[in-house]
Amino acid sequence: MTSTQVAEQVLKGQSNIKDWQEELYKDFHSHPELSFHEERTSTIVAEKLKEFEFEVHEKVGLTGVVGVLSNGDGPVVLMRADMDALPVKEATGLDYVSTETFTDENGNTTPVMHACGHDVHVASLLGAARLLSESQDAWQGTFIALFQPAEELGTGAQSMVDDGLKDVIPQPTVALSQHVMAKPAGTLSTHVGPFLSMGASIRVTLFGRGSHGSMPHLSIDPVVLASMVVVRLQTVVSREIEPGEFAVLTVGKLTVGSKSNIIDDHAVLELNIRAYSTAVRDHLIEAIKRISKAETEASGSLEEPEFEVINSYPLTDNDADTTHTVAEAFVEYFPADAIREYGRQTASEDFSDIPNALGVPYTYWAVGGTDPEAYARAEANGTITQDIPGNHSPMFAPVIQPTLTEATAAIVVASTAWLGR
Repeated sequence: MTSTQVAEQVLKGQSNIKDWQEELYKDFHSHPELSFHEERTSTIVAEKLKEFEFEVHEKVGLTGVVGVLSNGDGPVVLMRADMDALPVKEATGLDYVSTETFTDENGNTTPVMHACGHDVHVASLLGAARLLSESQDAWQGTFIALFQPAEELGTGAQSMVDDGLKDVIPQPTVALSQHVMAKPAGTLSTHVGPFLSMGASIRVTLFGRGSHGSMPHLSIDPVVLASMVVVRLQTVVSREIEPGEFAVLTVGKLTVGSKSNIIDDHAVLELNIRAYSTAVRDHLIEAIKRISKAETEASGSLEEPEFEVINSYPLTDNDADTTHTVAEAFVEYFPADAIREYGRQTASEDFSDIPNALGVPYTYWAVGGTDPEAYARAEANGTITQDIPGNHSPMFAPVIQPTLTEATAAIVVASTAWLGR
C-alpha cells in the first residue's frame, strides 16, 4: 500500500470515535489548566494512552506525558501536542464554557481559558493515537505521542528535555507538531523554513531619584526617563532594521509611581521582541540595552539599568525535506481547496526545543479552526481583524467540526508518510 492508502485505512475508524472525541474535547475546554499545573489534563491523557496500549511515561517535565506505541521495525515518528491554557476570562457563551479559576501562592485568583486551542491539540492527538492503536496491521514502526506542558511560558519543551526525555523514548526519525489558527476550519497549511518567529520578553528596570511632586528639581524623574526610552525604542525597527526584514519590538507594560504627588525612584518596562533571524533578534536586544543606558545617562542617573529575560522562544524553522514529505501527503489525501497558504506567522513556540535537543528534523503546520462561513463573510467585507477572534482572545472558540476531524486526520496522514512506507 502507498502511505496515502495506509492513512485511509487508519482513518476508516474516524467516524466511530467522533462522539467520543467531541466529548473529550468539550471536557478539556471546560477544565483548562495553567502552565505546569496541567494535573487533571495529564492524568486523563495518561489514562487514555494506557487504554490504547501505549507505554506511558508520566511527569516528564513536571506534568508532561509521553506515550510510545511500538509496532515492529521502522521509522519513529514523534507527534507533539501542548496542553496548557491561559489566564483569560472566557466570553464565548458556549454551553461548555470554562468557569475555572486558579489561585496562586499569594492568594491572587485569575480566570482560566483555553484561548489558544491547546484543547484541540490534545483531543486531536489522542484521537490519532487511538486510531493508530486500533489499526496496527496497516502500518509499521513506532509512534510517540508527546503531550507538553507550559508552552505559554516558553519553557515546557525544555523542561521535558531537561527531565530526561531522550532516555524514555526511542530516537525519533522525525518530529511533528501542529497548531489551530484563526483560519477557515477544514483548511491547513505547511511552510518551508522559518514559520514561527523567535521571541523574547525582557524586563528593564530604570533608576532615577525619588522626591516630592512639588520638588521635581530634587528628583531624577523615572516617568520622564521611561517615556524617553519608550519613544526612542519606536525608531529601532523603522530606522535600524533593513527594510524587508521582519522585526517586532513592543513595549507592553510600563509600571512607575504610586501617587500623584510622589516622584518614584524607578520605573519598569516589559518589552516583547520577535524576529525570524538570530542577527535581527540580537540587534533588537542590543538596541534595547543601548537606548536604556543612553537615556539613563542623559537623565543624570548614576545607576545603570537592569535587564532580565522573562521568557524566550526559539525559531520554528521547518526542515525542507520533512515539510515537503508532509505537504505531499496532505495534497494526496485532502481535497485541493483544503490546502491553503497561510504564510509565516508572527507568533512564537517552544516546540522546536525538543527536536533540536534530539537532533532530528521537524515540521510544524497550521490547521484552521474558524467557522468557514463566518470567515468568508468577514473576508468579503474586509473585516477579518474585527470579526474573527484570534488566538488568546476571550472569544477564541474553534468550531468543533470540521476542526477536530481535520486536525486528527492531519496527524495520521503526516505520520503515515513515514509509518506507512
